[in-house]
Amino acid sequence: MKRLFTVILIFLASTKYTLAAEPINTTFFGGLAIDGYDTVAYWTENKAVEGKKQFSYEWWGAIWRFSSEDNMKAFIKDPHKYAPEYGGYCAYAMSDNRLVGIDPEAFDVYNGKLYLNYSKSVQKHWKEEKDKFIEEADGFYPNKVSLPVK
Repeated sequence: MKRLFTVILIFLASTKYTLAAEPINTTFFGGLAIDGYDTVAYWTENKAVEGKKQFSYEWWGAIWRFSSEDNMKAFIKDPHKYAPEYGGYCAYAMSDNRLVGIDPEAFDVYNGKLYLNYSKSVQKHWKEEKDKFIEEADGFYPNKVSLPVK
């Protein structure tokens, strides 16, 4: 039993490491980007809106969900316009060279880009010096993940 537990721990640790290297931050089960929230809605409605299963699209190894067919079509037409920076990982954590999940409600559209944060309290700190944090994160993200060819 102890050996089985050790094997399971090793498997989970190696799986987590593998998943962390993916270019898009996804849910553990289902592979959903932004926890299933509609990335286009951040731009069009300025709020976090849950996507619907019937409006799903796979891009960069993740399933992106949308609240409407129009939003899905907009994303398909120009995914780089709507996708969050740093693959949807926390922008503040990325500035410290770390891959951390997000709260879909903690977002900021700034200078034509979408940034997500771990939580609203982390976001508050991130917003205080976001230009500095963005510059730092921009240098880390491409080296943290395996980016697909555009």
